[in-house]
Amino acid sequence: MLRHNPVFRILVIGIFLLAGTVAAQAGADNHRTPDGKLKVLYHIDSSDVGTAKYAMALINKHIEAEGGPDKIDIKVVVHGPALMLFDKETVDPVLKAKLKKILDIGVKPEMCQVSMKLFNRPLDKLTPGFQPTAHPVAVKRIADLQEQGYLYIKP
Repeated sequence: MLRHNPVFRILVIGIFLLAGTVAAQAGADNHRTPDGKLKVLYHIDSSDVGTAKYAMALINKHIEAEGGPDKIDIKVVVHGPALMLFDKETVDPVLKAKLKKILDIGVKPEMCQVSMKLFNRPLDKLTPGFQPTAHPVAVKRIADLQEQGYLYIKP
């Protein structure tokens, strides 16, 4: 009989709504650093120079949209065929300029260690500014960042 009481029904619905709101807020907090920066991961693995240029432009626009580099924590992971786009001898000049723009505002893109070995391109043969991935395997690094709450974007 208690289940048929309208006050009981409203109370139960309220509890479910509150629990959903708390769960959503907990998930949202996971996408922020302790100092409130939004955590975002950009994944680049295409050999298409247009896609890489687009990714660099998106990163720059995302930083602007959030209010500046002090409001967002961006990780960039590059691997596979995309590595060859950043060979310092053959890099597209527009791509190089777009990369420099995000480097200048503090983004530290990571290059897959395994890809560097496979393509025989150590960091000194790549456009300056890259650092090796924190884990040798880029897909593991990407999964780790997602587990840490980084929002995943793949242009």
